[in-house]
Amino acid sequence: MEPQPTVTPADADLAGTDPAEATAADATTSGTGDAVETIFRIESPRIIAGVARIVRDVGIAEELAQDALVAALEQWPRDGVPENPGAWLMATAKHRAIDLVRRRERYARKLEEIGRDLDTTTPFEEPADPDDIDDDLLRLVFTACHPVLSAEARIALTLRLLGGLTTPEIARAFLAPEATIAQRIVRAKRTLATKGVAFEVPYGPEREARLGSVLEVIYLIFNEGYAATAGDDLLRPALCEDALRLARVLAELMPKEPEVHGLAALLELQESRAAARTGPLGEPVLLKDQNRRRWNRLLIRRGFAALGRSNAVATAGPGPYALQAAIAACHAQAYAYEDTDWAQIATLYGLLAARSPSPVVELNRAVAVSMAEGPEPALALVDGLATEPALRDYHLLPSVRGDLLARLGRTAEARAEFARAASLARNERERALLLARARECG
Repeated sequence: MEPQPTVTPADADLAGTDPAEATAADATTSGTGDAVETIFRIESPRIIAGVARIVRDVGIAEELAQDALVAALEQWPRDGVPENPGAWLMATAKHRAIDLVRRRERYARKLEEIGRDLDTTTPFEEPADPDDIDDDLLRLVFTACHPVLSAEARIALTLRLLGGLTTPEIARAFLAPEATIAQRIVRAKRTLATKGVAFEVPYGPEREARLGSVLEVIYLIFNEGYAATAGDDLLRPALCEDALRLARVLAELMPKEPEVHGLAALLELQESRAAARTGPLGEPVLLKDQNRRRWNRLLIRRGFAALGRSNAVATAGPGPYALQAAIAACHAQAYAYEDTDWAQIATLYGLLAARSPSPVVELNRAVAVSMAEGPEPALALVDGLATEPALRDYHLLPSVRGDLLARLGRTAEARAEFARAASLARNERERALLLARARECG
């Protein structure tokens, strides 16, 4: 459904329609339109962050970024894609932001602060502070994670603004209805605007209070890049790069926070496998079939170093991110799949389940148990998750069950489970892999 001409962008989101998605969809009648959509998807977080620094309103910043997209859809098919399309989009959005600041009287004070150099779109200088971070993307994360928003709204908004995810993709990541996510995003933007939340990285206790949400957001953004929930590609490398960069910045900023280092370690170790996770045609390569010589040893070393820093400053045992990093480290230590210490991984998943209970963690623990003790005890664990509401439409539940059934020789049941998993998968690469596994079962 496309938005009606009288519907505002916020109202369109409430109705379940993303104006940028609808505009981009109209443009895909040409190859240039496809290119514009792809480029905008990659660049939109930086554009929104850069514009938000001028207008100090993330909702308005998103609308101005979408205006730049519309301008590209109008001009690029006629004039060609510019040499630096990201810079073109950023400059266009910032010029529109400056025009808006000049046009609206309520932004007069901000216009005066920005000064006479606005025509160059150079961001204004902010007061120097030894604890400040000059990073618009990080400002955007902390702004979207402000305590005036619920935890769910903080994550959804940041995934939308920073991760560039569509409403359906965020809903899939949350295992929640699309309408619910759309309402969270719209209400979150309105709340930030009405409360006058500053576009900044906070200091002292306020920063500490927001840290947990920020880490969770970065984690979810990385996960969407590491295993895309929808679309034709398994990986979205730009999301992984942004998440990893932000995790590194946070680790430099907060050297005494063990979970900051734990998250950085986890992302370094996970990203180290990226090159081996897909084949020549972009098809998924299972962990047991990956060429471990293609794993990035530099990232593995960085991951181990970050995990060491986390353990060194932890005072109450490892947190959830550090535990997940320890699991990833077990994989990184094994030079061959057969050398993996699955018993240790199962133990770590048990600790993780106790520290941060989740049906997804239990599902992963079942996989580790299957490798350490055999498929039969693991199948009992998986069957115990069958009634979990959060896993009702989660394609990996029947996928894991199918694998266990196949290993037990129950091929007809395994084939049905793989077929069901394929029907639930939103990512085309994963769906193809699951259908192939179903065919292998006869």
